[in-house]
Amino acid sequence: MSLVRFSNQVPSVFDRLFEGDLFDWSNRNFSPTNTTLPSVNIKETSDAYEVEVAAPGFDKSDFKLELNHEMLTILSEKKTENETKEGEQYTKREFSYQSFSRSFTLPQTADGERISANYENGILRVSIPKKEEAKPKPMRVIEIN
Repeated sequence: MSLVRFSNQVPSVFDRLFEGDLFDWSNRNFSPTNTTLPSVNIKETSDAYEVEVAAPGFDKSDFKLELNHEMLTILSEKKTENETKEGEQYTKREFSYQSFSRSFTLPQTADGERISANYENGILRVSIPKKEEAKPKPMRVIEIN
């Protein structure tokens, strides 16, 4: 009889969502317009998932969050145009246009109806609460009769 090593570390459903092409950064960290996509941190607690998007220099009005069929999409578009007064001439004028879109499939344990977001100090934080039935239950001692 041979022994087989068993690992009791079961990856969470949320971890498995991020395996595959979406997080293959070897050649996918640039958008089609060759602009860098913002970095994302994803945390899981017993009560919620939190997505942090590093997007300094934006305003909260530059973001749009959409939830469609358990797919959370974070969109941003920012245009900066330097206004020129009438009669002025310029030999160089730089435009600034930044946009990105990141999408995440929510796990079945997420409560999409209670998602909230906050933008402060260059970080967009999206809080995705877990459904009550998905939260860990405290240990219960069962009495033996």
